[in-house]
Amino acid sequence: MKQRKAILLADAESFYASVEAAQNPSLRGKPVAVCGDPALRHGIVLAASREAKAYGVKAGQPAWECRRLCPEIIFIRPHMEKYLEYSLEMTRIFEQFTDRVVPYSIDEQFLDLSGCERLWGDPRETARRIIRQVWEKLGIRCRIGLGENPLQAKMACDRFAKKRADAFFELDSASYAAHVWPLPIGDLFGIGTRMELHLRRMAVRTIGHLARLPREIPARLWGVNGLLLWLNAHGIDYSSLEAGAAPPPKGVGHCATLPRDYAAPEEIETVLLELTEAVCFRARALGKMGTTVHVYCRGADFNHPSGFSRQKKLPEPAASGPEVYPTVRQLFRRHWDGRPVRAVGVSLSGLVNRRFYQLSLFNRREITDALSDAMDEIRERFGPTALFRAASLTSGGQLFTRARLIGGHER
Repeated sequence: MKQRKAILLADAESFYASVEAAQNPSLRGKPVAVCGDPALRHGIVLAASREAKAYGVKAGQPAWECRRLCPEIIFIRPHMEKYLEYSLEMTRIFEQFTDRVVPYSIDEQFLDLSGCERLWGDPRETARRIIRQVWEKLGIRCRIGLGENPLQAKMACDRFAKKRADAFFELDSASYAAHVWPLPIGDLFGIGTRMELHLRRMAVRTIGHLARLPREIPARLWGVNGLLLWLNAHGIDYSSLEAGAAPPPKGVGHCATLPRDYAAPEEIETVLLELTEAVCFRARALGKMGTTVHVYCRGADFNHPSGFSRQKKLPEPAASGPEVYPTVRQLFRRHWDGRPVRAVGVSLSGLVNRRFYQLSLFNRREITDALSDAMDEIRERFGPTALFRAASLTSGGQLFTRARLIGGHER
């Protein structure tokens, strides 16, 4: 008889806010929102405590709206380095129970407990033991969903465990339909806002409605994605949890929300140059070069949206600023409408192996690569500001500000 799988998804409740409360117990039981600096255009809620959510506060809201919903709300600036430390500590706790731990995000991790029954006993009791241990060691409430595959574990955690006092729920193939099919179609993993709208127009209002459709209908309408959603509605998931099994990235990119509206082209180009250097550094760290460059620009006026998103194929694969930036600048100058800019972004896609390239009589690639590698080594040892372009010292430069951030927020 084939052994039944035991997959857990562990999710930390309001992770950033929970870490702040663990560090400062006086915040417990109070409406807390972790929020960036409104003065720097980062005044968006990243996480809200349970007490703040009771007022309607949720991630993604601007600070002013949170204050309107909850006048007593306490705003805390994010500390990303601290959150990463707590995330790693959670991983270490999970690894005491299984070596098959796969991070899903900074606050969510999958655990495969299959075959661990002789060590830890019933997976349900093991899950509850993990919840207790995370609370006792880190002061963070952890919710866990248990399933026979990652999809079931995810649905169990997101739709049920988060609402239960014991922070645990189990789904399996036998119980999946009874619990999941009555839920609104938007609650199914993989359903976004637009897909939900399409399905509701077809009178598919619950997950059960989708599950009862012949599989050929969603497959015909939306191809592989439609078939995947139909399988999700039935609790079927053929994926496996293997550390390091994530597919290689198809591209690398960086974007920046500017601290003020940039109207001078030289200031915008300075930030684009800095982003290009950062993107090329990441590509080289992966041992890759890009074949296509993409430039994104968003205007500052929300009432009259402007900006552009354009890409262009490079003359040959590249992963250095001097090779990539001319195309970035060309795209910007060709498509910018001259209006003030609020955010910009640069990315490289069509990644290929950096070790293999076409030799050229006019481009000494080996010299460019050696120079880039030397600069990378210096920056890795002494930080991203150890070597920089003089343009970063001008009024538009953001390199030194970004160097103090993790994930776009304070360390």
